[in-house]
Amino acid sequence: MHHDRERPRERPSSRTSSNVRWRVDHEKGVLVSNFERRGWSRSEDEGEWNFYWASPHSIKQIFNPENNMRLADQQLVNHFPNHYELTRKDLMVKNLKRYRKELERVHAERAAELGITAPELDFECMPTTFILPTDFSLFAEEFRKNEHQKQMWIMKPTSKSKGIGIFIITRLSQIRKWDNSRLQQGQTPKENYVISRYIADPLLIGGKKFDLRIYVLVLGYRPLKVYTYRKGFARFCAINYTNAHDEIDNELVHLTNVAIQKNSEEYARSAMGHGYKWSIKHLRSYIEGTRGTEAAEKLMEDIGWLIVHSLKACQNVMIHDRHCFECYGYDIMIDQQLKPWLLEVNASPSLSTTTTSDKLLKMQLIGELLDLVVPHQLEAGFGGFSEGTRRSYGGYGASGATRPARPSAAAGSEASGGGDIGNFELLYDENVELEAEKARREAEARRKAAKGGLFTGGGRYSAAGSQGKAFV
Repeated sequence: MHHDRERPRERPSSRTSSNVRWRVDHEKGVLVSNFERRGWSRSEDEGEWNFYWASPHSIKQIFNPENNMRLADQQLVNHFPNHYELTRKDLMVKNLKRYRKELERVHAERAAELGITAPELDFECMPTTFILPTDFSLFAEEFRKNEHQKQMWIMKPTSKSKGIGIFIITRLSQIRKWDNSRLQQGQTPKENYVISRYIADPLLIGGKKFDLRIYVLVLGYRPLKVYTYRKGFARFCAINYTNAHDEIDNELVHLTNVAIQKNSEEYARSAMGHGYKWSIKHLRSYIEGTRGTEAAEKLMEDIGWLIVHSLKACQNVMIHDRHCFECYGYDIMIDQQLKPWLLEVNASPSLSTTTTSDKLLKMQLIGELLDLVVPHQLEAGFGGFSEGTRRSYGGYGASGATRPARPSAAAGSEASGGGDIGNFELLYDENVELEAEKARREAEARRKAAKGGLFTGGGRYSAAGSQGKAFV
């Protein structure tokens, strides 16, 4: 008997209409208020929606092949199918390490083509990190290299947030339970953790440790297109920093997570209700005043490179889908030498608000995000969308780009240019990179043809990679 193969069923969506239907998994005021301001309607049916701010669990269900579903042209969701390649700590570490090896290989090949010795690769995004229990023997070997010196390492569960499960160690014996070689038959291995060399010399302001929360919007991975939000902020600990042994277990000294710091009396009494936060603009002004304008500009540029490299590290494994975008929450630490270090990337940065300024910032963040990700055809009632129909501003869009391929000053920059909207600044557009590489190759071909030589191609670097920081 012949059976027709069952076709995937398309998720139903609203008829072409200016009335966009929205759905959320977690009711957040800053989301609902923005949807209502735009005149959108709440979806009354599970499948009848155009814009879905979904949880990672829901995304897993939507893109599960066994569910035999596909998104319709008029539907957008806020996560890529396997966003966890960047946002799960152990996978982020694996992808960054693999990416570094690839950079080193291409760096060496390029130097060989030019007949020069390859300069040292300027690429160090994260502190030395291992995945436990898998890498326990490698970690133990690294630890023993300096076992007679004071060491601090920080342990983090791979799939938790808000500071849950984090602790600091100073002795190898404290984590013997993650050594699978010591497990007796029938014993269950410990939960996966990442362990990183603790940044013991963080930049302090007023004696307090802080990290940066920077919002990064990715519209697509192939080609990669990245925006940063200028209104990121620094999150301070409520208690002065010390790495003294008797304070190692004090979360209020070492962890900047708001979920932890908000429990302190000092946080509750914070002046003017800012909740121990500084804007990136304020932080940049402070660094300009204490270290100089050039140092502040270099720091912001280094942050830009860190963000772009981390995204490129998972670009080849990330499933690109035109119905998806991602607003990441990057957590970055700055040390005394003004070097930025990537701590982690959050797939669902908190949209809860603890202060008035917090609410205003996140309301504006979501409003401007929607301006960028929602195709104007959808809101105007003209139907679906394709890769080229997302909003175009400042001369940037489907017709081309006007920004250079190098990352701009990622956070705190007052510069505006093609592709910017509101406080979202175009950080990197791979289309620009690809066009620059194409032009370089064509120019090289013409030059060799004029000399009667053969075209031999060229390296995989564009002009963006010639500043000692390699892109592939």
